[in-house]
Amino acid sequence: MEDITVLVADDHTLMRDGTRQLLQHEPDLRVIGEAENGEQAVALAGTLLPNVVLLDMRLPLLNGIEATRRIVAANPSVRVLIVSAYDDEDYVIASLQAGAAGYLLKTVPARELIDAIHSVHHGNTVLQSSVSRKLGQHFIPGGAHGARATVLTARELAVLRLIARGLPNKQVATDLGISLRTVEGHLNNIFNKLGVASRTEAIMRGVQQNLISFEDADQP
Repeated sequence: MEDITVLVADDHTLMRDGTRQLLQHEPDLRVIGEAENGEQAVALAGTLLPNVVLLDMRLPLLNGIEATRRIVAANPSVRVLIVSAYDDEDYVIASLQAGAAGYLLKTVPARELIDAIHSVHHGNTVLQSSVSRKLGQHFIPGGAHGARATVLTARELAVLRLIARGLPNKQVATDLGISLRTVEGHLNNIFNKLGVASRTEAIMRGVQQNLISFEDADQP
């Protein structure tokens, strides 16, 4: 089994030490670097090329949003997972727009953090359930972000609900009893109909248009 390499970026030594000690007990997770500010995080991400960067939001010298933007722009294969003390929806939205693969709070249980690292490494988007609910309240149908409702087929809605739960395409195919290529075709249709370019945007737009709710993402 190939290791998932991790860079931990946080300005608090205690947080970095605690995260490193937690991850070192996982057989397939390996911390290969630590950064104490945003500029250092960007530099180390470029030289070490970790699979996943655990990035604090409020870092010295360069905040988490700008650090995310620079890391992802320079190294598209690197996945950034924000781990923040703040659940403000503006931070969450800005982080996702900058290219973050997920957003967790520092109160997240250890097992959930470990699972999130695996999930974003495999191409999924992860939002902690409490963050998802708050973000969902930001998109009020008919409000400033409202838009004309989009018509999705029953199968497209089923696919959208499953990706809202964070399932990878292969698992979606298994759950629905269809081929992986068919799932990818449904996703392309969903993206085109919703006018989006990513799974995260599709989920947000689906909530905005009352196609799904973030309760879908909370289901086991």
